[in-house]
Amino acid sequence: MGLEEKLPSGIMLTTVEQIAGLVRKSSMWPATFGLACCAIEMMSAGGPHYDIARYGMEKFGATPRQADLMVVAGRVSQKMAPVLRQIYDQMPEPKWVIAMGVCASSGGMFNNYAIVQGVDHVVPVDMYLPGCPPRPEMLFDAVLKLHDKVQNEKLGAHRKAEIEEEEERRLRRELPLLNPSEVAGR
Repeated sequence: MGLEEKLPSGIMLTTVEQIAGLVRKSSMWPATFGLACCAIEMMSAGGPHYDIARYGMEKFGATPRQADLMVVAGRVSQKMAPVLRQIYDQMPEPKWVIAMGVCASSGGMFNNYAIVQGVDHVVPVDMYLPGCPPRPEMLFDAVLKLHDKVQNEKLGAHRKAEIEEEEERRLRRELPLLNPSEVAGR
C-alpha cells in the first residue's frame, strides 16, 4: 500500500543517518594507547588467531590523525594523562574511546597518587571493558557494542536535540524536585 510497493525491485529506502552509521561502524580505525599488560591482549586481538580486521578495524595505527577509536589499555600514570589528552584532542571527529581493563576503567589495584583513577577523568569514555587483563573476545564484544551505539547515533539537529534531552535528564537526576507543600511552607 505504501511507496515501498511501487518502487522497482532492488531499490531500498533508508535515511542518511542510517547510511552514515553503517559506514562509521564498518570502518573504525583504532589508535593504540597500550600502557600495561592489557596491551598484550589488545595486540593479540589484531593477530591472525583472533583477526579483529573482520570487524572493519584493519589497522591499529600509532597516529591519532587517522584514527576514530582510541583503545586505552592499562593503567594511566599522572605523567601520561596530559599525553593521553593531547592524543585524544588530535583525533578527528567523530571519535570514541574504549577503556580496556580495570586499571584504565578505575585505576585497578593501584589506588595511589601516581595513577589516574580511571581514564574518564582525562577523556570521555564510551565503553568500559572490565577484566585484568580482559581477553581478546571481551574486546570484540566491546567493539560490537560500540558498533551498535555508533550505528544508532543521531546526526545534525537530531543529535543536538538528543544531547539537550540527555542534559535535561541529568539535571533532573541531580536536582531533587521539591514537593509543592514544601514550597508553600517556605
